[in-house]
Amino acid sequence: MTLKEEFQTRNFSIYGQWLGILSMIVCLATGIGNIFLVNLLLYIFCALAIASAFCILFIEVPLLLRICPTSSKFDEFIRKISTNYMRAAAYGIMSAVQFASIAATSSTLIAAAVFLLLTAICYLLAAVRGQAFIGSKTLGGAGVAQMIV
Repeated sequence: MTLKEEFQTRNFSIYGQWLGILSMIVCLATGIGNIFLVNLLLYIFCALAIASAFCILFIEVPLLLRICPTSSKFDEFIRKISTNYMRAAAYGIMSAVQFASIAATSSTLIAAAVFLLLTAICYLLAAVRGQAFIGSKTLGGAGVAQMIV
């Protein structure tokens, strides 16, 4: 199945997965970019944005759990976030944390919060519509991990 065919399935979990990858990039970019502002409270939110980016990487690209040496507790935690409802909740929490950065100061971390919120909405729509989670083959879903091992 090509990327175009994946998007034509109208499965919101595919949209959520790709928005998750965009969210990861935005979280990493805004997290690093705002480190240069001098605000102690903002540093905490920048660190949380960068940590969120790495968590998203392992959530959305399941192949990395097999390749990268991580602890068993971390692997277990990431594997719990496998259903659409759990992914929507995880992204919703990460979004709420980044929206809370407005309390420190207005910054570009709001862009990360918006992308995370859009991702949460896509996964929530997939869950509410009863669509099964379908991992993109481009990102290491359905069959790619088995081909490598």
